[in-house]
Amino acid sequence: MTKQEQQAWAAAASAIAGKGGHTVIEAPDVRPLVIQVGDRRHTFSAEFTAGREGNLAIDDDFISGHHARFQTVRGLWYLEDLGSSNGTWLNGRRIHQPQVVRKRDKIKIGHTTMTVVSA
Repeated sequence: MTKQEQQAWAAAASAIAGKGGHTVIEAPDVRPLVIQVGDRRHTFSAEFTAGREGNLAIDDDFISGHHARFQTVRGLWYLEDLGSSNGTWLNGRRIHQPQVVRKRDKIKIGHTTMTVVSA
């Protein structure tokens, strides 16, 4: 992650933690994130989780209920593992901190691999 991306992530994390537990709503000019899982495409315009019980629900016994979070920060989409046992993988590398996702990235959680179509 570049220094600029780290700064953007830190700023977003502080804003989201915010006072009184309020969530910061992303600006309306956020580019949607399109993810392909198998033969289905899913489009998101705001923060979401992927997992067996997430906004992006995936039926895979090796995935946690809320396995990973996708979040926008200053127009970039980030992927974060939520403490899962089996980890979250981006382009073949296990992630340990939030990472920017880009078009054509491969994300693997459990036995499920998804492709970023647009970010």
